[in-house]
Amino acid sequence: MRALQAADVILFDDLVSDGVLELARREAKRMLVGKRASRESCRQEDINALMVQFAKAGKSVVRLKSGDVSVFGRAGEELKELKAEGIPVSIVPGITAASALAASFNISLTHRDHAQELRFVTGHSKKGGLPEDVDWPALAKPNATTIFYMGGRMAGRIAERLIADGLSPATPVGVAANLSREDETRAAGRLCELAEIVATIGLDRPILIGVGNVFIEAAEVSEQGDQGTGERAALAG
Repeated sequence: MRALQAADVILFDDLVSDGVLELARREAKRMLVGKRASRESCRQEDINALMVQFAKAGKSVVRLKSGDVSVFGRAGEELKELKAEGIPVSIVPGITAASALAASFNISLTHRDHAQELRFVTGHSKKGGLPEDVDWPALAKPNATTIFYMGGRMAGRIAERLIADGLSPATPVGVAANLSREDETRAAGRLCELAEIVATIGLDRPILIGVGNVFIEAAEVSEQGDQGTGERAALAG
C-alpha cells in the first residue's frame, strides 16, 4: 500500500482487482498492460520500455501484478531491463496462487503423510503447448504435490503425460479459478478426470491445478456429491 500511495505511474496486469487499485493515490497514472493467453495483450518488450521511460522521466513507477511477482510473473525479464538501465528497483513480495489454493481447499500442500516435495510448474511452454523441458517422470512421483500455473488449456495433456509417466489415474486433483476473489470457483476429483473438471469450471478465467494426495479429502467429498446427484458441481468460494 505504501508503494501504491507513493506511485506516480502504475503499470498493472488485468488480474489485479479493482480493490487493490483503489489503494493508490488518485493522482497516479494507471495503465493496463495485462498479458493473457489467447487474448490481445501488451508485449513484454513494450512493458519493459514503459517502465524505463517513466522511471527516467523521474517518476515513481509501480509494476503491479497479481499473486507473487517472483513466481511465473516475468519479473526476471523486467528486473534485467531495469538493472541494465541503472534504475534502482525493489520487490514487494505477494502471496502466490498456490498458497491461495491451499487456503481455498483448507489443506496443507506439504502434509507429511502425503507429500515430501512441493513443485510449482508452468502449464504451457513459450510456444503455447505442453512444456517439454521439464522432468515429467519426476513430476509423476506419488509423494509430492505439484501445482500447475496457467495450465487450464493444457489440462487434458497434463493428465495424459503424468499418467503415461507412471502417476496413478486415481491421484486426487484440486482445481480453482479466480482464486481469492468473490467469484472464485473450485472443484476436485481424480487425475483421469482433470480435463472434465477444468471444462466444468471454464477456460475463460485464470486456472490453477493442484495434483497430489493432499487433495484426497476434497476428491472424496466431490465423489460423494456425484453419487448423490449424478453430476459434478463446482464449489463457489
